[in-house]
Formats: sequence, structure tokens, C-alpha cells
Amino acid sequence: MKKLLDSLTTADIHPLLGVNLNTENCVLLDFTAKNEELATLDITSTEVFNEYIYRQLEAPNKRFGVGGYLEPRAIYHRSEVFGKEDQERRSLHLGVDIWTDAGHPIYAPLAGRVHSFQDNEGFGNYGPTIILAHQHKELTFYSLYGHLTKTDLKGLKVGQTIHQGQEFAHIGPFPENGDWPPHLHFQLIKNLENHWGDYPGVCAPKDLDYYQNNCPNPELLLGMRGIL
Repeated sequence: MKKLLDSLTTADIHPLLGVNLNTENCVLLDFTAKNEELATLDITSTEVFNEYIYRQLEAPNKRFGVGGYLEPRAIYHRSEVFGKEDQERRSLHLGVDIWTDAGHPIYAPLAGRVHSFQDNEGFGNYGPTIILAHQHKELTFYSLYGHLTKTDLKGLKVGQTIHQGQEFAHIGPFPENGDWPPHLHFQLIKNLENHWGDYPGVCAPKDLDYYQNNCPNPELLLGMRGIL
């Protein structure tokens, strides 16, 4: 893991959303149980959830809402994708979410190729998802982009080259994005374990050690150390 982290730290990164993310244009969002306002909302309604997100961006006049790596979230009861009531729910977020307007373009932070893609349908799921494979120095790793538009998958081919800085996807609207307020789920993965177009983006507390090692903090490719 240290080799990957050191390698990414020295990499030349293109801004994922076309602009550098910083305290001037971003606000940190809190989806933990400590957020008392969130607990009063019916977030099973995507419209209600979306209005909440909009207010969080509007009040401080920010363009993006960010956060989420290893955050113990209190929002996943909205969907059985994360476990049923008689099971231990997955609650620890393994990526970083960037909340902004639907349709916002996404650019490849590093050169790569299309490993896989699919529409992970269902309420609370990823919706359209693309996974890129990257080779940096002698290391291979993967980046996952969830909650995209269905149009992004049209014409895409496995093995297709994606150049650094290339616009290759867009933040999807609900309900086609898995029925979430518009945002990008961005995640780094060392070992895909034969997954195809999908990989867990949230884990149960009992599985944290494994997933924390396999999914390093993606802020390494976001330049967000002053925000998170």
C-alpha cells in the first residue's frame, strides 16, 4: 500500500472535475449520526434529500459539496442495497463523494483504459458506473466512477484508452444515477477481486481493515488535503 500511496503522491494529476477543489469552492458535508438536521429528514425521498444538499451548497455559496472517505454514515437505511434490518448494515464509505449539478463533466485524473462498465440499477445503487485501470510506474490500480449518466456508457468499449484530462463521463441525474442527489462517487481500488463494472463502495465495520487497505484514500487524486 505504501508504494501505491507514494506513487500517487508524486503523480501529475489532472483535476477530476476540471477545476481544483479547495476551500473557496467546496463545503464539507456531514452524513454521520451527529448531523441532527439530517436525522429529521425523510431521505428515502430523493427530492427531499436533494433539496437538503442544495441548501448546504447555497448557504455558503459553494459549487461543490465533498466528503465521505471512511465516514460512518447514517444515510444508508434508505436502501436495502446496504443491508436489511436483520443484518449488519454497511455504513463506512470507501470513496469520496462530490456533490454538484447533474451533467457536470468528469475528466480522467490519470491516463488509463476502460476496465469495465455497467448500469448498476436499483434504488440506492451506483447506477451507471465506469472503472478505469491505471498503470503508474510499475503499479496497477483502478479508479471507480459511480452515479453517472446512461449516455456515458453508450459506445464505451472495454480496453478503450482514456487519456489524462479527457472528458469521459458526467454526473448523472436522479433517478437514473441510482436515485441519489447528483454526485460523483470516486474510489481507488488496488485489487478488484474479479468484480466487473461494480465494487463495494461501502463496507460493514467488521470488514474495515480489509477495505481500508484495498481502497486507499482517493483524495490523493483530488488535491483535497485542506478540505477533508
